[in-house]
Amino acid sequence: MLIKSHHLKKQKVFFSALQKPHYSCGLILLCLAAPLSHAENISYAQAEQFLLENSYTTQTNNALNQASKLQAEAVKNIGLPRVDLNVRAYKFHTETDIPLNSVKNNLEHTLSQGVNDRVDQWQTEQNIPSDITDPLKQGLTQGIHSGIGLIPDTANVVLEDEVIRPTVSVMMPLYTGGLTTTTKHIANLKAERSQVDAKQQQDMQRFEIIQAYFNVQLQQQLLQASQTNLLAMQNHYDNALKIEKQGFISKGQRMQFEVARNNAERTQQSNLSNLHSAQFQLKNLLNKQNIEQLTTPLFVNKQQSQSLNQLLASYPETSNLVRKMQMDTQLAQQNVKMQNAAKKPTLFAFGEYSLDQDQNWIVGVAARYNLFSGIDKNKNVQAAELQRYATELMTARTQQEIENIIYKSYSELSTAQQSNQLLQQNEQAALENLRIQQLSFKEDMGTATQVIDAQNQLSLLKTEKAINAYKYVMSLASLLHSHGSIDQFKNYVNQSNTDYIR
Repeated sequence: MLIKSHHLKKQKVFFSALQKPHYSCGLILLCLAAPLSHAENISYAQAEQFLLENSYTTQTNNALNQASKLQAEAVKNIGLPRVDLNVRAYKFHTETDIPLNSVKNNLEHTLSQGVNDRVDQWQTEQNIPSDITDPLKQGLTQGIHSGIGLIPDTANVVLEDEVIRPTVSVMMPLYTGGLTTTTKHIANLKAERSQVDAKQQQDMQRFEIIQAYFNVQLQQQLLQASQTNLLAMQNHYDNALKIEKQGFISKGQRMQFEVARNNAERTQQSNLSNLHSAQFQLKNLLNKQNIEQLTTPLFVNKQQSQSLNQLLASYPETSNLVRKMQMDTQLAQQNVKMQNAAKKPTLFAFGEYSLDQDQNWIVGVAARYNLFSGIDKNKNVQAAELQRYATELMTARTQQEIENIIYKSYSELSTAQQSNQLLQQNEQAALENLRIQQLSFKEDMGTATQVIDAQNQLSLLKTEKAINAYKYVMSLASLLHSHGSIDQFKNYVNQSNTDYIR
């Protein structure tokens, strides 16, 4: 009976110490967690909005989107007349030899014919015999020939001038083979594609903030579980020291509690380091100087809002990635049209008006058809058609990958929901098991190892519950991201029939 009373006394001392918190250790843990209590409160919805409005990626996408719009507006009047103001300032010098043989012959013939006609008229009017006029004609003709012979056979001409000539020219394409229309379509498609790309980048940012935000929540839950476990192990160890001094347990039994306490402390330090790393990542992502106190906990929705078949059927209309690749196919088709247009002739009207004192002008219509340029245009067309075909195949392959991700994420989502229910049941069983092991040890029917194992099992279940909730959140984010509806993620946070991990 005396031995039994000593055992009961030992267990009462141990169990009472287990019920009381260790104030020195608790104070240390409160100091470690103190910065969080004074930090800025921020929900997930606020974090998402802040990131989408202020991130470098958003600012980059806004600039690129605006640039694409301006480029589309820049070519919208490409088919209208082109008007240029031209100013030509030039100085020229030219020197050439002009042949004069034909001029001399014509001049000699004209003069001789004129003189002969005049002599014949004079002969007729005066009735002069021909034996007098014929020698006269020959003499005059010979004189003309001799005079013309003095003129050189060529004349050297030198022209020099300095000219400043302003003009206004106009050119208007009448037919380009479809090149003008295709250029406009390509610019508009690029502007639309830029908008879709910006939306896709926003979806990626949402996925990134979900990962960073709820990783902090996960690390906080792991730290909280390890802190609770450390407090319990510290109480066990403190009590073991007391009853060892009283001689009721051996040094080996006390050291079992010491080892368990040290392991719990190592786990707590590791979790604290991981929490700081996660907080820094979130702070850096949001570009904030302070550490946020997060108000949206980890969660698990108990029911699915959409079926797998609905998600697989609707993603082609909601996925920004699929829409962007479809636009790539349209751009490739427009490139085919552009290469075909390069094979056709072009027709354009032109005009030019001189602004100087001469006021010269010219108007007309011109056609141009390239016969040879060193570029095989038929092969360019074939290459463009193959590029279009490749984009179609790539789009089809991307859709296959998206369907695989949707199916996998949906399965992981369902598994996490089922695991959450089982973990809740196991947590209740672990609490009851810990209570039983504590009573067994109190009645001297259990060992210290059993109490430690029960305590560790409860801490492990809390850890697994938080990790499972994080898996659910990331599976949901992956599912919605692949489907193209990740902007609806924040609606899942506040759904009814939802378990929160606080």
